[in-house]
Amino acid sequence: MKLALLFPGQGSQAVGMGRALAAISGAARQVFDEADAVLGFPLSRLCFEGPEEELRMTVNTQPAILAHSIAALRDLEARFPHRLDGAAFAAGHSLGEYSANVAVGALSFADALRLVRERGRFMQEAVPAGVGSMAAIVGLPPEEVEAACAEVAGGEIVAPANFNSPEQTVIAGHAAAVGRACERCTARGAKRAIPLPVSAPFHCALMAPARERMRPLLEAAEMRDGRLPVVTNVDATPVSRPAQLRDALLRQIDSPVRWVESVRRLAADGVDRVIEIGRGTVLSGLVKRIDRSIRLESYGGPE
Repeated sequence: MKLALLFPGQGSQAVGMGRALAAISGAARQVFDEADAVLGFPLSRLCFEGPEEELRMTVNTQPAILAHSIAALRDLEARFPHRLDGAAFAAGHSLGEYSANVAVGALSFADALRLVRERGRFMQEAVPAGVGSMAAIVGLPPEEVEAACAEVAGGEIVAPANFNSPEQTVIAGHAAAVGRACERCTARGAKRAIPLPVSAPFHCALMAPARERMRPLLEAAEMRDGRLPVVTNVDATPVSRPAQLRDALLRQIDSPVRWVESVRRLAADGVDRVIEIGRGTVLSGLVKRIDRSIRLESYGGPE
């Protein structure tokens, strides 16, 4: 049996995340304490108590999700190490790839916190409010979604941003172009086209300024060989060398998240069990839609 550790991305946050876990686990509490010290503000209190509007700010959301995921991982390692038997790969959805790098020992938790705090700020600042948007296209094959985007771009940017499942592809780009693409996808037979309540159009070419601002920070970050390979968002390929991991984190900012291909690669490499570590079970739901043979578990706290 081979196990993959999966880590969620932005959108999985909720007020109260990690509070019950930190109350019963010294290992988890230590992670939140370290996050507060590294960032210089009470991130733990924002996770545990809110307010929700502050937690939803990208610059806060990204370190909050990272901290909760690593707190849950450290608690698993300390109290239930047998659940991690057979771990062979790690992967994370977008922001979750930073959690995966911490989990395999390629990146320190403190460095990851600093990086994702800036990543959140750079992604937020890359596009003025209202200029970009995202939408989930349900019930249309990804190649049809891609074709629809190309047909209606009209000199603007709109393209697939997350290949989440065979039935769901998220698109991103200029707001008007995303609107046109939603109409074209519906005309092509999509069951639904759902605008998403996001603050910026992530994982598309409009994020290129954020990628360039992240480049010197990632190049300066100390990275080590991973104990396990990380299956990257951008190539759906397992890598473990520092240069490869760093390059993948940089390119994923303005490239689509290839989650369907990533899960299929894990299955092809023998993974038959995954644990989603952190808040929620969004990734477990996507894995179920991609490969029903994989056994699903999740761990985010005592519940």
